[in-house]
Amino acid sequence: MLGVLANSGAVLIGGIIGMLFGNRISSKYTDALMIALGLATMGMGVASVVGTTDVLCIIVCCSLGTVIGELLRIDDGVNALGRIAEAKFGGKAGGKGNFTSAFVSCAIMFCIGSMAVMGSVEAGINGDNSILFAKAVLDLIAALAFGAGMGLGAAMSFACVLIVEGGLTLLAGALAPLLTDAIVTEMSAVGGVLLIGLAINLLNLRPQPIKIANMLPAVFLPAAYVPIYNWITSLV
Repeated sequence: MLGVLANSGAVLIGGIIGMLFGNRISSKYTDALMIALGLATMGMGVASVVGTTDVLCIIVCCSLGTVIGELLRIDDGVNALGRIAEAKFGGKAGGKGNFTSAFVSCAIMFCIGSMAVMGSVEAGINGDNSILFAKAVLDLIAALAFGAGMGLGAAMSFACVLIVEGGLTLLAGALAPLLTDAIVTEMSAVGGVLLIGLAINLLNLRPQPIKIANMLPAVFLPAAYVPIYNWITSLV
């Protein structure tokens, strides 16, 4: 769990430092910074999606996962969590953007992606924290930028990093025999689709933001899809 603690701590520290210095930066520069971060997020998403070996897996998992998320109203729950955090810390946010929006966007940004998935799996199965340590350095820089552009909500997303990556690490340790390389690859690819959706939100490319949180179940569905697909193809 050392890698998880390092990653979540990096998000908290980076976000706070970015928020403190962000108040001294003109909105002209913070707006430009958010555009750059949106494009970088899209690039990371594309890089993860390209790694897939089964496009059908992405289509099925994203579709089914979104339906599950809509039924469970995950987006509403995550936003409610953001509002609770805003009630406790929002007054200290420094007036930079919307606290809840920053909290939700950054939580998804830092928790979804190939490094988050693969790093947590490696830590849980092999006790190797190297990927999460590398991610901590990258997230520290990103949190600085998000903190400057979006305020305290970016820093408070560290709690989601701690919970999600910690949960994945413990789960991977328990399910190690079932998590094949193929499953981890497809989980990262599906996570890449969510990052692309997040980038669309950050760049304000749609009138209504995509409810990315409702798509979160899709990231875990390859664990069921891959073995079922392999079983079916073995019968044909």
